[in-house]
Amino acid sequence: MELLELARAAALAAGRLQREYFNRPIEVRHKGEIDLVTEVDLKSEALIVALLESSGLPILGEEMAKTEPTGRYWLVDPLDGTTNYAHRFPWFAPSIALMEDREPVLGVIYHVMLDELFWAEKGSGAYLNNQKIKVSEVKELKDAVLATGFPYGVHEQPDKVVGAFRNFLIKAQGVRRAGAAALDLAYVACGRFDGFWEPLLKPWDTAAGILLVKEAGGLVTNYRGEAFDPFQNHILASNGLIHQELVDIAQHYVP
Repeated sequence: MELLELARAAALAAGRLQREYFNRPIEVRHKGEIDLVTEVDLKSEALIVALLESSGLPILGEEMAKTEPTGRYWLVDPLDGTTNYAHRFPWFAPSIALMEDREPVLGVIYHVMLDELFWAEKGSGAYLNNQKIKVSEVKELKDAVLATGFPYGVHEQPDKVVGAFRNFLIKAQGVRRAGAAALDLAYVACGRFDGFWEPLLKPWDTAAGILLVKEAGGLVTNYRGEAFDPFQNHILASNGLIHQELVDIAQHYVP
């Protein structure tokens, strides 16, 4: 099985498991004050890993070893949006990326409860359920709907997070905070959101989504407008047309 089909199969298999358990009582524990992990995260991880292991490539992810490999390897978030899942809020996704050093070259994100499979390969465009997608054509921030998220440590150091949120809120048409960065990026790629910013994410949160946005014609940088890779800790993604307006605000709130 080629690597794209393998990643798609793994995401779909994890999604089926997540739907199966969605309305059942599940075990939830805390990794931090507000950072959760459920038994479904772990079952999803085991399912994805069992499938991806057939590729012979190393696997790095949220609930597994954190040592960064080199060369080709998988970056996996088996269930992005764990807090949503634990509260039965239907906004979560498995996210799988194939990396070449620090660059994603293949990405798959599965919006489980809407049965929407987003995927991209470097140089081949971005797709939603086999239909090619592209970013929006909104040209000004005042007409844009943005997405964001808050880091798990926001309670300890809220000022920069809240400051950025306030400034985007008053200058954009709207801001949404749904709680799964992978889906936020997928929604930028297909034009449902016009831009996205978030600090202190992990590489498995963003790797697949970065590739989707780029292959859909968008732009991804850090808060300063510089080149971004998933191992940085502040991200801006947009349709490209409003990107400088985002940078003008975000650069004052680098975490």
